[in-house]
Amino acid sequence: MTDPVSRTILLLDIERFSDRDDVEQAYLRRMLYDITDRALEAAGIDGTRRLRADRGDSVMELIDAGAPVTALLRALLREVPAQLRQVNRMSSRSAQIRLRGVVAAGYVAVDEHGGWVGSDLNHACRLLDADVLRAALRERHDDFALCVSESVHAGIVRHDHAGIPAEDFHLVTVVSKNGPLRAWLHGPLPAGAARTGEGGTAPREAGGTATATAAPEDHGERGAGEAPVPGDPGDGPAPGPQAPPRAQPPGGVVLTFLGGSPSFGGSLVAGDQHGVSGGQVTGDVHLGRSGGEPA
Repeated sequence: MTDPVSRTILLLDIERFSDRDDVEQAYLRRMLYDITDRALEAAGIDGTRRLRADRGDSVMELIDAGAPVTALLRALLREVPAQLRQVNRMSSRSAQIRLRGVVAAGYVAVDEHGGWVGSDLNHACRLLDADVLRAALRERHDDFALCVSESVHAGIVRHDHAGIPAEDFHLVTVVSKNGPLRAWLHGPLPAGAARTGEGGTAPREAGGTATATAAPEDHGERGAGEAPVPGDPGDGPAPGPQAPPRAQPPGGVVLTFLGGSPSFGGSLVAGDQHGVSGGQVTGDVHLGRSGGEPA
């Protein structure tokens, strides 16, 4: 196995490839290779600066680390959608091609069989297969959905280079068997995913993940902090049965306070006067004047 070297990783995958027959699959593969070559040429990346691996319904490119990633991203955001529109205008419905793409960076080695080895490459493949990227492509009218890794976002995208608007990328978290992977999705988030602070418009939630959000319930037009009105239909279901009243101890009276701090103008005399802070006084109680004088 060779020593690992730094590479930019480009992955492109055909949507619903296995749903097509053999003739259609062969056509889609030709279109995939043609679109990939045109995009890389537009980015100034010729065949001497990249290695290609075939995955059947997708293509993997290892690009020399010296090739500008900014040029690659501009080509993917501009050239690939334009080429897809042109190809699909002339294709039957069964031959329409739509692509998911990932741009990542990391260290990759080549083994004795010519295979590529590296955890960074594994992570890029998991981003390509992520549900959020698949859902984003399904919900879009155009034919391309792109995701970039955390390192590509930190090194390139967040700096808002010309042709690569940082505000168009939104943070997502991909669940994988090796734990969560942070990535950045270009374009609108699919339904059920909320925007986060970095690259989006809403405050970032704990952990910085894209999360599902529910619409707030409508509780009527009562103002915040306003006490509910008994019988108001906007208050929801009526309260359940009340608890039975506390039994009075023999030979005395029980005063029960349901909140607040009770205050008496006179003194409390006779009997037990315990648990006042707990809301209960037992025994003889005189309020307002001492010695039991009439009020």
